[in-house]
Amino acid sequence: MKKIYLAAFVAFAFVLGAHAAQRPGHAAIASAHKLATQAGFEVLAEGGNAFDAAIAVASTLSVVEPQSSGIGGGGFFLLHRASDGRDVMLDARETAPAAVKESQYLKSDGTPNRDTALYGPLAAGIPGEPAALAWLAAHYGKLPLAKSLAPAIRIAREGFQPGKTFLEAISSHREQIVRYPGTKALLLPGGEVPKAGWTFRNPDQAATLERIAAHGNDGFYKGKTAQLLLKAVKETGGDWTAADLANYKVVEREPLDFDYRGFKIVTASPPSSGGVALEEMFNVLSGYDLDKLDRPHQLHYIIEAMRRAFRDHNEYLGDPDFVKMPLDTLLSPQYAAGLRASILPDKATPSSMLPSAVAHDPGMHTTHFSIIDADGNMVATTQTVNTHFGSCLVPPGTGVFLNNEMDDFALVPGAPNAYGLLGNKANAPAPGKRMLSSMTPTFVFSPDRVGVIGSPGGSTIITQVFEGIMAFMHGASAAQIAATPRYHHQYLPDVVWAEPDAFDADTTKALQAMGYDIKPRGHWGFMNVATWNLKTNTLDAASDPRHASGLGEVK
Repeated sequence: MKKIYLAAFVAFAFVLGAHAAQRPGHAAIASAHKLATQAGFEVLAEGGNAFDAAIAVASTLSVVEPQSSGIGGGGFFLLHRASDGRDVMLDARETAPAAVKESQYLKSDGTPNRDTALYGPLAAGIPGEPAALAWLAAHYGKLPLAKSLAPAIRIAREGFQPGKTFLEAISSHREQIVRYPGTKALLLPGGEVPKAGWTFRNPDQAATLERIAAHGNDGFYKGKTAQLLLKAVKETGGDWTAADLANYKVVEREPLDFDYRGFKIVTASPPSSGGVALEEMFNVLSGYDLDKLDRPHQLHYIIEAMRRAFRDHNEYLGDPDFVKMPLDTLLSPQYAAGLRASILPDKATPSSMLPSAVAHDPGMHTTHFSIIDADGNMVATTQTVNTHFGSCLVPPGTGVFLNNEMDDFALVPGAPNAYGLLGNKANAPAPGKRMLSSMTPTFVFSPDRVGVIGSPGGSTIITQVFEGIMAFMHGASAAQIAATPRYHHQYLPDVVWAEPDAFDADTTKALQAMGYDIKPRGHWGFMNVATWNLKTNTLDAASDPRHASGLGEVK
């Protein structure tokens, strides 16, 4: 996975050494909810570092944004340790239970059962986030786990007033919520969708977090919480076992890192597909001098790089513990050169000319936060329960929203998941296997600046992060990166989705003349960015300005 030429490696080793020796002296946190950002700063004030703050932010998001992420789900935690410059990815992706089989997700006529894949116990993988929080505290943090979880526990017990997004998610999922008594009791007071001004309390999740605080991994994967989870899953038709829970392990993985025009990019490795797609796209674009091209032709080559990266995403990627992926080939300069040779200078390549698949509209869920602490430690975390409220199953007594990440497997090869992404046997479910993900937490290093970037958004995560990196490389501030208008192509369907302000009229017309089908759509994603200017030793943090709940702050 290391393909950096020796000169570049030496240069970046020098740069990273300089980063390690320099301290910003203050901290920056950007997250999707102001209470989560404040929780991170509260833990820093207690003497914690970025890794302790990440525990506080992640667990608080579990309380205040259960429609997007939580301890019933999982994620990827990309870490940079300032003391030695080490980069590592904590893989807290969910795993398939031992009893999983494809037939569970098929109707009697053999067609995919989308309801089973998305709602209820068969949709839920074994959660990974509790293990990641315990691992962070034990191996990277400075504070006891209980102290880092304290803000989330307090907010869960005392309550808060949810915003419009939370309430709309309840309304749109009422039909699924009423299926499960634990979820209905939590989200539908008096059986009705709550109104603005409602105080949401989750004392059961507070108690679950307290058991994790007291017993670490065993506080979730064994004991009372495990018993409550297993009881509810079994009673609603699922097949988790005590061994499924007890055997869950967080995995430390080497991130992908690569060089692009003087920038070092460190990003998520499989089972994230995002880092591979990013590197493949940048490898393709390294053969063009984009700055010398007009805007339509810049976009032409970028969209064609996206198209080819997503084709390979569908075809080859999966859990590295289960499948052998041709990464050396996919990420080689020779492969990128071959892909460039297939791109015409003034004409879109129809996806039908590249081998294979079908898809539909990508969803917009998940959450991301970025942290830089006073010592220069950094965390980029993308975490999720998949679609809104995950499986919509809350086991009574836990307050935990179980994920529906089983849908991220290729449950039925060749059939699209909730985000329109396809897969084959490389991403087929198997006992203990981790499903492929688009989550792409990323660091960007240059001699002058450092960026911590990520976003939610289903399959659009990859292209959002790509566009955020490009904006960073062109000197954009954290606020400008978070607000960058977005566009997206994912191979199939063969369309370019574009936010209202992504392209001007002349650019749209030029792209259409090349053969692109441009589809306008509303804003998507929820990018949260932290940057460090090494020349001025100043930090900046920003949350997507189109979401009122987010907060990027420097203290």
